[in-house]
Amino acid sequence: MNRPRVLLADDHRVVSEGLSRLLADDFELVGMVEDGRALVAAAKKLQPDVIVADVTMPCLNGIDAMVQLKKDNSAIKVVFLTMHQDPAYARRALEAGAAGFVVKHSAPAELVMAIHAALKGQTFVTPALAADVFRQPQGSQETDAGGKLTPRQREILQLLAEGRSAKEIAATLSISPRTVEFHKYQMMETHGLHSNAELVHFAIKNGIVTI
Repeated sequence: MNRPRVLLADDHRVVSEGLSRLLADDFELVGMVEDGRALVAAAKKLQPDVIVADVTMPCLNGIDAMVQLKKDNSAIKVVFLTMHQDPAYARRALEAGAAGFVVKHSAPAELVMAIHAALKGQTFVTPALAADVFRQPQGSQETDAGGKLTPRQREILQLLAEGRSAKEIAATLSISPRTVEFHKYQMMETHGLHSNAELVHFAIKNGIVTI
């Protein structure tokens, strides 16, 4: 019987290597990637049964990477394994279509359980967070503002917050520097931002990048 195929995405290689050993008995590891854009490319090429991804990754965060993948394959299964213990991150991940949310300090068995749940079409959340995650959340201005960004704006904002120039972003996204600047100033005008520093602060407030 073929074992379920798993793709790992974490910007810390040592974490992925540790996970590969942990999962080796139950799953077939088909690849390891270290940023969100590489995750999108690898998932489309390898077609894993389940993706295990961090939320915080360079170039494109895990949640936004999953959103891109789900445009092409709504059935794709993603379990997030992250240091973030804020229920808001878990809620955002689940609302975007995640199959699971596990924090890294949890028992390793939780990740295995989450992957098996995903394969069955179920949702798994670290029990320590579950009560807060499924409680009716109180809306926040930051979350609402972040939700108004287009997918392209979210990509550009993350890269700007990571210190990339307009020329570097344009090359990464295969668009023109003028298009990058257009989106940048559109975001600044829409959200009342007046500098690159305020853009970075906005990105952090809305969970697009973390510090």
